[in-house]
Amino acid sequence: MASLDRQRLLRLIPYLGRDRRRLLLTLLLLIPLALSAAVQPLLVGQAIAVLRGEPTMTWLQGQPVPAALRQLVLLLLAAVAVRLSLQSVQTYNVQAIGQRLTARIRDDLFRHALALSLRFHDRTPVGKLLTRLTSDVDALSEVFGSGAFGVLADLVTLLVIAITMISIEWRLGLLLLLSQVPVTLGILWLQGRYRTANYRVREELGQLNADLQENMQGLEVVQMFRREAYNSARFARTTDAYRKAVTGTILFDSSISAFIEWVALSAVAVVLALGGWLVTSGSMGLGVLTTFILFSQRLFDPLRQLAERFTQIQGGLTAVERIGELLEQPIEISDLPENQRSAAAIHSGAQRASAGEVVFENVFFAYRSDDPILEDLSFRIAPGEHVALVGPTGSGKSTVIRLLCRLYEPQRGRILLDGIDIRQLPIPTLRQRLGVVLQDTFLFSGNVADNLRLDAAIDNARLEQLCHDLGLDPLLRRLPAGLQTELRERGANLSSGERQLLAVARVAIRDPSVLVMDEATAFLDPSTEATLQRDLESLLQERTAIVIAHRLATVEAADRILVLRKGRLIEQGNHRDLRAAGGLYAQLADLQEKGLARL
Repeated sequence: MASLDRQRLLRLIPYLGRDRRRLLLTLLLLIPLALSAAVQPLLVGQAIAVLRGEPTMTWLQGQPVPAALRQLVLLLLAAVAVRLSLQSVQTYNVQAIGQRLTARIRDDLFRHALALSLRFHDRTPVGKLLTRLTSDVDALSEVFGSGAFGVLADLVTLLVIAITMISIEWRLGLLLLLSQVPVTLGILWLQGRYRTANYRVREELGQLNADLQENMQGLEVVQMFRREAYNSARFARTTDAYRKAVTGTILFDSSISAFIEWVALSAVAVVLALGGWLVTSGSMGLGVLTTFILFSQRLFDPLRQLAERFTQIQGGLTAVERIGELLEQPIEISDLPENQRSAAAIHSGAQRASAGEVVFENVFFAYRSDDPILEDLSFRIAPGEHVALVGPTGSGKSTVIRLLCRLYEPQRGRILLDGIDIRQLPIPTLRQRLGVVLQDTFLFSGNVADNLRLDAAIDNARLEQLCHDLGLDPLLRRLPAGLQTELRERGANLSSGERQLLAVARVAIRDPSVLVMDEATAFLDPSTEATLQRDLESLLQERTAIVIAHRLATVEAADRILVLRKGRLIEQGNHRDLRAAGGLYAQLADLQEKGLARL
């Protein structure tokens, strides 16, 4: 665990390296800060020594008492002023560095999360992922700003105070330093136990966020099926589990604080006893004893602050662990290095091909090893051919599309686009050539124009012309500000049909060579569908089209129909031939005509 923590902490160094000048200045301030803290008890002790006529430092000897006290008071005020000034500069720098650090880590986490395959996101609830991007990163900011750097400052202060004490009176100095041993051992003993408990807190918080996010997203279903009471009870159980996990950390936090106070008071008592004996025996002055009593307080101040930071530090280490676990998730789907790509793939990436041939060769795929979805699937779709995928639920139709778009990788076999293995193509090039319209349309918050452009560099005039060519004028006239109309989350202020129209339009704008549609007109009313169908016909001209079909009218228009069952291709042909063959397709078509099934 310790070595793994060290590796993960070392990963943070590149993020800090960008602020190395400010970080170096902050580190250099540690020494004058520690000296200004250590000199204050010394000056107070010297003032008492002057008043009692005890031995003092050389530069005070021979001076009248008022003059010596005046100098000591001025030096004490100067030490306090210097310490407060430097502390404010250091605090500002530490907080600024901490905020920059967490902003960079959050950006990298977000980019990494977007790059992870759907296989990872399928098994990771969104709420748990959000917890790592928000709460865990914030915990890391706290541990750097007031935890880790504070501990380093405390260690420097302890070192300076220790040297000062030993140089003044080695017996009392050694006694106070030995009192640090049980405190250190106690902190180390509690560290591992608190770490485990805090990890559970983070996990329970992730589950709480996941439950909350799921209920908010499915609020319509919750209300329609009167699940409010049941879901509230289930959320209450999740909240209770989180409360119990937090309660488990409180014991460790309170124990370490109480333990430090007990040791600190014991150390002061021993210093008073031994120091009092040394003063009465004439071996040491009262000024020196006063200095050591103040030093004993200063010596334990860093440990008290460490106790206060204990939860932050351990929470930060837990956050580093959880953030590290996410960053260590491998990117399963990525571009091959250029030296491993074929010459054809490199040339194809540089120049857009427009043929649109799609080939599946002996493709095997499973989401889980014990449940194959596609088994030895092979077919070829010629350039410009329109093909419909048909089959019962779970036959693998949607999986074919996901594999073609490289959202998942097949376990065996290969997929070719224009004769090139899609793993050889740069991912941006591959997805630029594929235009995908799904039933569940996703629109981002923002205006209509931004949702149509996405990554395409299109000016407003060109975008308006494309919308006109695609027949979107009636829709845009209905919107308050046309293309500049602001959309709510997921396009909630549009109807299902309007969202689908925009989804088809943003694909058409990209001019793909292969068009993939999962019953793109499923949610449109007859009038809107007729308008869009006319535009789709022009869009489909000279383009390869793959349609996941659920309605007989869509299937009949296809050049060829591929019939899947349990991940295998069992029939293919046109509508008339397959009806005549009397196989699975004929059965599904008969059932749909009777209104008993979907294709």
